[in-house]
Amino acid sequence: MTRFDVAVIGAGPGGYVAAIRAAQLGMKLAIVEREHLGGICLNWGCIPTKALLRTAELYTAMRRGAEFGLAADNVRFDLARVVERSRKVAERLANGVAYLMRKNKVTVIDGTARLTGGGRIAVTGNAGEALPDIEASHIIVATGARARTLPGLEPDGSLIWTYQKAMIPASFPKSLLIVGSGAIGIEFASFYRSLGADVTVVEMLPRILPAEDAEISELARKSFARQGIAIHTETRVERLIKGADAVTATLRLRDGSAEEITADRVILAIGITGNVEGLGLEPQGVRVDKGHIVVDEWGRTGAAGIYAIGDVVGPPWLAHKASHEGIICVEKIAGVDGVHPLDRTAIPGCTYSSPQVASVGLTEEAAREAGHELKIGRFPYSANGKAIALGETEGLVKTVFDAESGALLGAHLIGAEATEQIQGFVIAKTLETTEAELIAAIFPHPTLSEMMGESVLDAYGRALHI
Repeated sequence: MTRFDVAVIGAGPGGYVAAIRAAQLGMKLAIVEREHLGGICLNWGCIPTKALLRTAELYTAMRRGAEFGLAADNVRFDLARVVERSRKVAERLANGVAYLMRKNKVTVIDGTARLTGGGRIAVTGNAGEALPDIEASHIIVATGARARTLPGLEPDGSLIWTYQKAMIPASFPKSLLIVGSGAIGIEFASFYRSLGADVTVVEMLPRILPAEDAEISELARKSFARQGIAIHTETRVERLIKGADAVTATLRLRDGSAEEITADRVILAIGITGNVEGLGLEPQGVRVDKGHIVVDEWGRTGAAGIYAIGDVVGPPWLAHKASHEGIICVEKIAGVDGVHPLDRTAIPGCTYSSPQVASVGLTEEAAREAGHELKIGRFPYSANGKAIALGETEGLVKTVFDAESGALLGAHLIGAEATEQIQGFVIAKTLETTEAELIAAIFPHPTLSEMMGESVLDAYGRALHI
């Protein structure tokens, strides 16, 4: 048996970052991973999907060449090479994580872990062989999550896909039904529609991107509809019937009527559930609720010396949230001064569709429900010089302030590079910035970021360019 100060189960963006930070603090580390360093995010999620969406973005830009005085005839794509590039991007970054583990002297164990009590972990190798047990003073569970399924809507990897299969199609579907309109569903809708597929999105809730501000959600819906994406909200998929090379779905619409739709392929994007099975959690006193591990603000479970971070502890299921939870958990273990629990209102959310959607903090509705008197600012992309020069005039920057204190409560963007701009508001919110400080900030010209400043000005009746 080998003893460590900290053992991490799972090498995704929560687990490997926690391991690096613990190593920086002088601890002896082991990390157990049964599949890929970097986890789902790096290998089958965040990174490879962005590579695919970059292809779609360039393809769309090339087809718009005439607007910019360019001639590009017979623009087409090679699906095999599109997928190959995406996989190579993921592979490169996975190799980068392996380097970071070596650099920080983290012992990497390929296998499946199970808690056996007393700080011990039994490890089964990927070939089924028993590996030496390990022992650690502190054990961090960072096993992530997987796509959720529903009875009668199970994926088969052929006609009915999860996000993993949707990233490596052997052939391009002419038509696609996507069940679920969160970030994952909408990103795939955007990718496949940009490359020419007929796409239908079905959502049980009243609007798409339900976690976003309602105004931004409605703008997104209108934009996607203009692109030709069919959207059914307040609609449930009752059953899927597989044919030889297509799937027929029965939809229950908001008025109670039924409708059938046939598509070449179906993508299920109806949420995720934590990877909690087979870990031996409950016998150790770790509570699991609705598929996720229950923890306190420091990542501590109900069992001494056992912690959990990332997707396995619940929403928001975001890589950057997992990484920060890992850092906070490790620094609390090490007794670092000044450690603060994660501020969930400062966690940004990004959807890399076309147009992009990004946000941080409270939506307008949530802020009102919390009892705030509000000042709301809006600035359209169509009034920004850089957006006009880029040919990207569709979009909006919206800011939400507390009317009494001037505190920034939330920011919500839709449009080109919204996922890059949002970090300015994340920093502002983390620093507890008020409207006065944002108004005093100088935004470079000409940039899309000027819209951020103008939105703040608009909230206080001082907008200059609308």
